[in-house]
Amino acid sequence: MNNEELRVGVFVCDCGHNIAGTIDTADVAAFSEGLPDVVAVVRNRYTCADPGQNEIKKAIAEHQLNRVVVVACTPKIHEPTFRNCVAEAGLNPYLMEMANVREHCSWVHFQDKEAATAKAKDLVRSAVERARKLEAQEEKSFPVTDAALVIGGGVAGIQAALELADGGHQVYLVEKQPTIGGNMAALDKTYPTMDCSI
Repeated sequence: MNNEELRVGVFVCDCGHNIAGTIDTADVAAFSEGLPDVVAVVRNRYTCADPGQNEIKKAIAEHQLNRVVVVACTPKIHEPTFRNCVAEAGLNPYLMEMANVREHCSWVHFQDKEAATAKAKDLVRSAVERARKLEAQEEKSFPVTDAALVIGGGVAGIQAALELADGGHQVYLVEKQPTIGGNMAALDKTYPTMDCSI
């Protein structure tokens, strides 16, 4: 990691009432201001919407942010959204971290606002600490051989090899025994039809 000055921006999302209905997001935002290397904190209603993303881009430019923490919902849904957002602002998309306070706090602690808010602060503190250690990454592409190796010539291996071959792939089937068929080759009939096993 180089010796650049860390400048972290924290973006706290209310997610309408999904998050703010349980978590005191204003308190979480105020807490975030005191975390190491945090130079900007922005709270808005829907961070994933265009106005929220524009706030992120604006803060990156105004505060020369080189790390971004989004305090919102699951990365499973919105991590690509926020990675694209920071990339459009000129920041490496891998210098963005998310704290999932919707699923991990507000939805599971909806009857205890104080506990949900305290847990959200812990998640934000952890996310900021992770963000401080992030390094820019570069995506690379590599050529892929359109072939498959199937290990084991039992019934499952044979079927897998046939399906792959039917899909247009070159298939290499490897079996340690001199014949294929696996355990089924040792049987002459199978229940319930009593047909030939192979």
